[in-house]
Amino acid sequence: MTITKKNFIWNLIGSTVNSFTSLFFLIIVTRINGQDIAGIFTFAFSYATLIQVIGNYAGRSYQVTELNKELLDTDFLYSKIITCSIMLISSLLFIIIKGYSIYKVIVIILLVIFRMTEVIAEVLYAIIQKESKLYQVGISLFMKGLLALLLFLIIDLITNNLLLSIVSIIAINILLLIVYDIKNVKQLKFKLVKIRKKNIKKILYGGFSVFAFTFLTQYVMNASKYAMDGLLSNKYQTIYGILIMPATLMLLCSTFVIQPFLVTLKEHLNKNEIKKFSFLVLKLCTILAVLGLIALISCYFLGIPILEFVYGISLKSYKNSLLLIVLGATLFGIVYIISTSLVAMRRNVIQLIIYLIVSIFCLIVSPILIKKGSIYGASLSYLYSMIILLILYIIYFTICMKEKRKNK
Repeated sequence: MTITKKNFIWNLIGSTVNSFTSLFFLIIVTRINGQDIAGIFTFAFSYATLIQVIGNYAGRSYQVTELNKELLDTDFLYSKIITCSIMLISSLLFIIIKGYSIYKVIVIILLVIFRMTEVIAEVLYAIIQKESKLYQVGISLFMKGLLALLLFLIIDLITNNLLLSIVSIIAINILLLIVYDIKNVKQLKFKLVKIRKKNIKKILYGGFSVFAFTFLTQYVMNASKYAMDGLLSNKYQTIYGILIMPATLMLLCSTFVIQPFLVTLKEHLNKNEIKKFSFLVLKLCTILAVLGLIALISCYFLGIPILEFVYGISLKSYKNSLLLIVLGATLFGIVYIISTSLVAMRRNVIQLIIYLIVSIFCLIVSPILIKKGSIYGASLSYLYSMIILLILYIIYFTICMKEKRKNK
C-alpha cells in the first residue's frame, strides 16, 4: 500500500470514528443515566465543542499550511497553551454568570478539559501531517474514539456515574497523547525551543480571521441548542440533541462530497476556467440536494422509529421537527460546499460578515421561537438561519462568479 493511500484510508477511518463519538456518547447517557442527565450532557458537550474553537484558534490546517519559516511548531504549541488558558478562564466566567448547579458546573468543566487534551493533540497532529504521516493521525483518532467509547460505556454501566465516565475519557486522551502521539513526534526529532513572544503574537494575529469564522460557524450550527439553555428543561435538551443528530450526518456527507474535488476546483481557478469551476460547484450542490431529499424521505417514514429504537425514548410528537432539521442540515451542507469553493478563491472576509449577520439573527430570533414553540420553535429557528445563510451565500457566490467572468 502506498503512503498516500495509507494516509487517506486511516485519516478517513479516524475522522469518521471521531465524528460519531458524540452520537454514541449521547446514546449511552440517555439509555443509562436518563433524559435529565442526558440533557445536561448534551448542552455541556455542545458548549465544550464551541469553546474548543478558542483552544484550536486557527486550527491544524493553519499550522500545516504556514509558509513563514520563522514560525516553528514550538511557537504553535506555546500559542495553544495561551488559547487553552483563555478557553478555561472563559468557561469559568461563563458558568459563574449563568449560576448553574454544582453538578452541571462539574460536567461542563470536565468536558472542557477533555476538549483541551484534543487541542494539544491537534498541534502534534500538525507536526506529524507535515511529514506526510497522516495515517498516524488517523490511527490516533481511531484508537482514542474507540477506547473512549468502550471505557465510557463500561464505567457508566458499572457505576451509573456520568462524572466518572467523563474522567475516564480524559484519562484515555492523556494516555494516548503520551504513549502514541508524543512518541511519534519524538521520532521526527521535534525539539522544544525557548518561548518567542513575537512569533506567538504573529500566530494569534494571523489566525484571527480563521478563528472568528470557525467560531461563528460552530455557533450558528448549534444556536438553537444554546438558546434552549435556561428556557426549557434538561429533558428537552436531550430530545433536541437526538433530533439534530441527522444534521451531523448531512455535514459529514457534504465533507465527503467536496473533499475529492478540492484539487480539481483549484486547477480550474488556476487555469481561469470559470465556467467549469461554477458548473462543478453546481454539480456538487445538486448531489448534496439529492442526498438531502433521500434523507428527508427516509426520515419521514423511518426517522422517528429508528431514533426511538436507538435512544429508547418516545419521539412520536417530534416528526415535523426532525424533518425541519434535516431540511436545514441539507441547506447547510450546500452552504458548506459553496463556502469551500469561496475559500479556494480566497474570498474569506465577506464569509465572516455573512456568519456574523446570521449569528445576530440567531441570537435575537432563537429565544423568541423557542419560547413560543419549544422543540418545534428550536427546529424552525435552525431552518430559518440556514435559509438566510444559503441565500446570502448564493448572492455572494453569484457576484464572485460575475467578477471572475468580467476579469477574464
